[in-house]
Amino acid sequence: MRYLLTILAAVALSALVLVSGCGLISGMGDDSSTSDSAADVSTDASFEDTSFLSNDNNAFLSGAGKATTTEDSDLDPENTLEIQLKDGTVVIELLPDVAPLHVARLKELARQGFYDGIKFHRVIDGFMAQTGDPQGNGTGGSSLPDLPAEFSNVPFERGTVGMARSQNPNSANSQFFIMFAEGSFLNGQYTVFGQVRSGMEFVDNIKKGAGQNGTSFSGEPDTMISVKVAADG
Repeated sequence: MRYLLTILAAVALSALVLVSGCGLISGMGDDSSTSDSAADVSTDASFEDTSFLSNDNNAFLSGAGKATTTEDSDLDPENTLEIQLKDGTVVIELLPDVAPLHVARLKELARQGFYDGIKFHRVIDGFMAQTGDPQGNGTGGSSLPDLPAEFSNVPFERGTVGMARSQNPNSANSQFFIMFAEGSFLNGQYTVFGQVRSGMEFVDNIKKGAGQNGTSFSGEPDTMISVKVAADG
C-alpha cells in the first residue's frame, strides 16, 4: 500500500508540474497577448470539442499518434514542416484536417522565418521539448492574434506535436512542443497539429533542462536552426 501511494503521489506531482510549469507546464503557454501564464500545457481546462472532425478525420485517428519513419515522398510538401536541429532534420507531417487554423499559423510563421534560431526554452526529459518563443523564456509569442482551440481525439504520443497555451484554451499563438513520450493526460486539452515522421532521434538529442520545469540549462539551450515548409524547397 505504501508503494502504491508513492506511485500515485509521483503521478499527481507530474500532472501538477504540467499545470504550473508551462502553465503546459508553467511556461508552456504564450503570454504574447492576453495570456498571463507562460506556455501552459496545464490540465485545468477540460474543453474537448471534436465537432469539427469529419468521418475522414476519425478514420485518420486510428493510425495517428506515433513517431514513424516515413519516406518524404509520401508526404504532402505543402503540409510538411522541416526543422533543422544541430544533429539533423526533423520532418513533421502537419494535420490540416485536424487543426486547420494551427497548421496555417505554423506555416505562416515558418515562411516569415519567425522560428529560425528560436530556443527550446523548456525541455523535460521523458516528457517534451517546448519552443516557439522569440523571448526564449516561455512568455512571448508572435504579433499575430491568439488562436481558438482546435482540440481533437488525436492522442498525445511519442512524436506528437502540440500547441502550447496558457490556462485560457484559446490562447495558443506561436509556441509548440514535441513529445518525447506518450502523454495521455494532455489528450483533449491541447491542440495537436502535427506528428514527427522522421528524425525523432534528433529530437531525442535536444539538450534537456534541469529542475521540474526543465528551464535550467548548462550553457545555452538548443535552437531550431531553421524551420521551413517542405514545398518551399
